Amino acid sequence: MERPLDYLNNLAQNDWLIGYSSHQFNQIAQQLYLELTQLSACGTPPKIILAEREPLRFIASFIAACAANCPVFLCNPDWGTQEWQQVFDLVKPDIIWGLGNRNNYQCPMPNAPCPMPHCIMIPTGGSSGEIKFAIHTWETFIASVKGFTEHFQIKQVNSFCVLPLYHVSGLMQFMRSFTTAGKLAIQPFKAVESGEILNIKQSEFFISLVPTQLQRLLENLERTEWLSQFNTILLGGAPAWNELLEKARFHRIRLALTYGMTETASQIATLKPDDFLRGKMSSGKILPHAKVTIRNQQGEILNSNQIGNITIHAQSLALGYYPITRENKADFQVDDLGFLDDEGHLNIVGRDSDKIITGGENIYPAEIESAIQATQMVADICVIGIPDKHWGQALTAIYIPKKSDTSALKIQTLLKDKLSKFKIPKYWIPQQNLPRNSQGKINRQQLQQIATEFLQNSIK
Repeated sequence: MERPLDYLNNLAQNDWLIGYSSHQFNQIAQQLYLELTQLSACGTPPKIILAEREPLRFIASFIAACAANCPVFLCNPDWGTQEWQQVFDLVKPDIIWGLGNRNNYQCPMPNAPCPMPHCIMIPTGGSSGEIKFAIHTWETFIASVKGFTEHFQIKQVNSFCVLPLYHVSGLMQFMRSFTTAGKLAIQPFKAVESGEILNIKQSEFFISLVPTQLQRLLENLERTEWLSQFNTILLGGAPAWNELLEKARFHRIRLALTYGMTETASQIATLKPDDFLRGKMSSGKILPHAKVTIRNQQGEILNSNQIGNITIHAQSLALGYYPITRENKADFQVDDLGFLDDEGHLNIVGRDSDKIITGGENIYPAEIESAIQATQMVADICVIGIPDKHWGQALTAIYIPKKSDTSALKIQTLLKDKLSKFKIPKYWIPQQNLPRNSQGKINRQQLQQIATEFLQNSIK
């Protein structure tokens, strides 16, 4: 298998970065690699925190760390003081790239040995308050790239990246282009939204978006037209709602709905754009480097079209969460519920942990959120369960109304023909915004607080 330095040398003469200098990337990566190898010659490779805000420096630093076999921890430069202290206590880094002079952080025990040499740690779980790092390797990343290229039957991957590079969704776009000698355009999403877009031939590029980004681009006719020129728009990060998908299909946007996570080094199932345009709504077929089984609570494998827990076996699977490796390296059971249909397409029903039990009935918020989105009266919606002494949990809709005069009663009236009575939320809480992270994932803990405070105040 080719190593990071081989790819770096192969690309030395290529002008593959769009919007940045490929030559400068190579220079920075080579220089940092030399510095790290000199440091490593004295003993253990240093543990590196990588929080570079500038994309060119981020990817050059990342490749240098991988090439020098240094354990590298990818970090969000916008984390707050509390989050950074949590990270420093866990990692005990030797080198910090990208934070400047952060003198207000205590960095205990530098030079503590790392149980994970040669590993790449990617943050996950930040929206819940507890930051974890999934342990990956160069090999798990390459397995993911190979699965992707085989699925789409291509040799080179050109990527247009608007997602954070410290997140698996942005990093894997870089990895696909870097290891297949494809082109890579990197641009902040805000620049794309405002129309200051790098000049590329969209039909030759993949772009990855989360649903809220797709929604914002489809609100502008020029951006919609620009998006419709792409060969493939990978959509993931959070569940998309039916109204958004129908709008994309109406504009002939070539969406590829994906299913994956940090722990699988991005997607392990992807719907082909042609299938999407023909009306399919699944997450598509399982990629060649992965295998998915659907199991009941006893662990027995279920047949087609039977809903159960999703278990993943993949060459791109993380080895565990830093600093502990998984004991069972073969299978990874996730919190998501779904089924495989007769065509072998993966269909996601919802998260087991998001399941709401009210009056003995099992309810999955995704179904209700989709029905509420379809009324076209809300800009954003999340349905949660709050403790209720009579029903166990009471369905609660926290939403952003599209118009200030939109009443909950109007929405409820429209839902009566679409949902069973027990699926219509009991409480409706209007908000100006919902707590979502950069991937579009909702912070449910924060929503529980919002709901509790709102209901306490309304009862007074």
